[in-house]
Amino acid sequence: MRHGLGLAAALLLAGAGTAAAEPTLEHGVAVLQGLDKVTARVSVLELQIGEEIRFGSLAIRARACLETPPTEPPESAAFLEIDEVEAGDGPEAVFTGWMFASTPGISALEHPVYDVWVIDCAAPLVTDTPAP
Repeated sequence: MRHGLGLAAALLLAGAGTAAAEPTLEHGVAVLQGLDKVTARVSVLELQIGEEIRFGSLAIRARACLETPPTEPPESAAFLEIDEVEAGDGPEAVFTGWMFASTPGISALEHPVYDVWVIDCAAPLVTDTPAP
């Protein structure tokens, strides 16, 4: 997985990892929450990894959603790409990076109309583990 190393370092910086941390658990769905600051509308957004959804004028794509294992302090993080798409203009990137459920202020979308943050990851991906 290409974003795994970046998340492991970021989780360590966020205080969710340890020196002997277990690998993070990959999921197929990122669960986000969006706030439209103009209407005060709050929406829960379930986003399949690799797919795009629209929230107002934002186009949101999740590239990965990872969680720490049950033996570690709880943390969910998603790698998101968020573009603003306005009529007549091409998309403009407004956020690209990891967002963390436990500390949304570390890496946040800065937008005058919308807030988007990670709540959780869903649909764990089962990986084959070799027999001992």
